[in-house]
Amino acid sequence: MKVLEEKVAIVTGSGRGIGRATAELLCAHGAKVLINDLDAQAAERAAREIEGETLVYTDDLTGPGVPDRLVARVIEDWGKVDILVNNAGYTLDAPIHKLSDDWFARMLDIHVVVPFRMCRAVAPFMREPAKRERDQGIEVFRKIVNVSSVSGTMGNAAQANYASAKSAVVGLTKTLAKEWGQFKINVNAVAFGYIQTRLTAAKSEHNTAEIGGEMVQLGIPEELAPMVRMLIPLGRPGSPQEAAGGIFFLCSPWSNYVTGQVLNVTGGYFSGMTS
Repeated sequence: MKVLEEKVAIVTGSGRGIGRATAELLCAHGAKVLINDLDAQAAERAAREIEGETLVYTDDLTGPGVPDRLVARVIEDWGKVDILVNNAGYTLDAPIHKLSDDWFARMLDIHVVVPFRMCRAVAPFMREPAKRERDQGIEVFRKIVNVSSVSGTMGNAAQANYASAKSAVVGLTKTLAKEWGQFKINVNAVAFGYIQTRLTAAKSEHNTAEIGGEMVQLGIPEELAPMVRMLIPLGRPGSPQEAAGGIFFLCSPWSNYVTGQVLNVTGGYFSGMTS
C-alpha cells in the first residue's frame, strides 16, 4: 500500500513549477490530487500528464467565494480533504519608494488572504471528522502546508510586498497549528530559497504571466543569479522536484509529530525567523 493511499489533496498553483512537482509526488504516493491554476491550459496539461487520479479547478483564487467553491468541488467528487498545500503565488517586485498600494495589496491577497480563506474553507471537512475520531479514541492526521520564502524570513530588497506577505504566512501557520493541533491537523510551512522556476528565471519579454487581466513581468535580473548562487552552500539552485520533497515530508506520516514549524528548503542559503 502506498503511503498516501486513499488520501485526498488540494495543491493550489499546481499547473507548473513547484506546485506541479508536488502534485506529481503526492499522486505517485497514492493521493488523489486537485490541480488548481489560473492558467487553465497548464492545469489541464498537468492533469493529463500526471499519473494518478486528478481533478482540475481553474479560477482566480483571489475572487469572491472561489476557495469555498474549489473545496466544494473536491467534496462533491471525493467526499473529503486530507491535505491542503497553499502554493499559489507570484511576485511583483519594486523598491519600496516605487511600490504602489495596488502591488502591495495584491501580494498580501494571493499569499496571505488566499491561504487564510483556503484554510477556512477546508475547516469543516478536517475538524468535524477529527472530532468524531477523537470521541472514538483514534488518531487520524491531516496536513496543511503553507508555502513561504526566505524573503519572508529574512527580507529581500525590492520585495517589501512579497516579503511582508510571506512573513505573514509564518504567523498564520503557527497560529493555526495551535488552534487545530487538538484535531491532529499538522500545520507547517516551507520557506524556499532559490528554486528554479519562472519566478527565479531571468527577466525577459517572454517570461510573463497574465494575472487579473494584466501582463506581469516575472523573474529576476540576469546579473543577480551568479551572486545568489555564491551564497548557497550546496552551490546551485534547487529543482522544483527537490522543493516538492520538503512539502511531501510535511504531508507524510513521518511529520505526524511536527507542527507549527517552518522548514527551510534552501540548499543552506540563509536562516532566520523560522522556528
